[in-house]
Amino acid sequence: MDLNSMIRTASPPLTHTRLSQSRTAIRSVYRFDSSNANALGGLNFSPGGRYDWQSSCAILASKVVSQQQDTEMNSGADGISAVNGHHTRDLVPFKTAETAPTAFPKPLSITDLLPAPMHGSQLRVAYQGVPGAYSEAAAGKAYPNCEAIPCDQFEVAFQAVELWIADRAVLPVENSLGGSIHRNYDLLLRHRLHIVGEVQLPVHHCLLALPGVRKEYLTRVISHPQALSQCEHTITKLGLNVAREAVDDTAGAAEYIATNNLQDTAAVASARAAELYGLQILADGIQDDSSNVTRFVMLAREPIIPRTDRPFKTSIVFAHEKGTSVLFKVLSAFAFRNINLTKIESRPHRNSPIRVVEDGNEGTAKHFEYMFYVDFEASMAELRAQNALAEVQEFTSFLRVLGSYPMDMTPWIPSREEDI
Repeated sequence: MDLNSMIRTASPPLTHTRLSQSRTAIRSVYRFDSSNANALGGLNFSPGGRYDWQSSCAILASKVVSQQQDTEMNSGADGISAVNGHHTRDLVPFKTAETAPTAFPKPLSITDLLPAPMHGSQLRVAYQGVPGAYSEAAAGKAYPNCEAIPCDQFEVAFQAVELWIADRAVLPVENSLGGSIHRNYDLLLRHRLHIVGEVQLPVHHCLLALPGVRKEYLTRVISHPQALSQCEHTITKLGLNVAREAVDDTAGAAEYIATNNLQDTAAVASARAAELYGLQILADGIQDDSSNVTRFVMLAREPIIPRTDRPFKTSIVFAHEKGTSVLFKVLSAFAFRNINLTKIESRPHRNSPIRVVEDGNEGTAKHFEYMFYVDFEASMAELRAQNALAEVQEFTSFLRVLGSYPMDMTPWIPSREEDI
């Protein structure tokens, strides 16, 4: 057995394929040589599972470390080293840190190949908006210590998870004052992500402007359309004769004012946005109702396993069959099993938005077709939920479970109201 044959067998070459600007896939190309298996301590490198190969690599690494320690003890001043008890000379001189021109990258370890943690640590979470947005705060609440990734559109956040650029997405679906965010309901049906959790975030709006600007100098207020509607009466009470203009998001409005040094414009955004973009708070807590809460859903590529040891919520979407009282029959499937519905939302059926009914006596009637989104308080691990959906499927032409996930049970504290 010579050193070269041992190295060829024990050290498989690694090849890499460039996937994108920031991700590189590593795969192993190895070959089993039965004649040298005993020399490697009986390790079997035959093609198998990924974790078998990782365990073999760990055992081999420990043998290499042991050999290196023996080599250091047996090395002489002339560069002679011992391998397997035989003295040999280094063919390629080793460069120390002082003489090496550049430092080599740190090699991957077995821990680098393990799945990402599920507790928010080091997770990449996509959200719509810019830093300082309420969605960023929701991502931090859902996954503490995560790396928040801003996206300019809701659909970009969906695609970021699908393309493995992000591990999760946290997106709003409804507000207690403004109602549903229809765009995200449509995207839930278009994409194949799964709801794995929810988080409810109290919304506390502030009126922001550049330092030194007074209220009477303002001519317009900009923010997200829902934020403007949630503060409409309060802005009027402030005595501001301003135009209201809609932009993509609240924090983006604050950033726009700071970037363009707008002296006559204010933004409705969070206190964190004021801190990030160097704006002053002209009025605090300007929402019309202190009971202002936005519900966000957490999206992932894979669903979670439903459980029964804590309150769960399940979200579904369905299209009903042609016939009378179909929606009543669907809802009865939940009522008979004492399953509480927390939301029902209808959206146009994009594939067939209109159904034409021909009647020889009455003429032609046109009916709008809808998809129905329903949230109910039960886990898919419960038999009653499974039986309810089995009955619902009898009356629907399409049924899809968007996710079964833990409910957000954190205590709710209303936003404080200030005397303005």
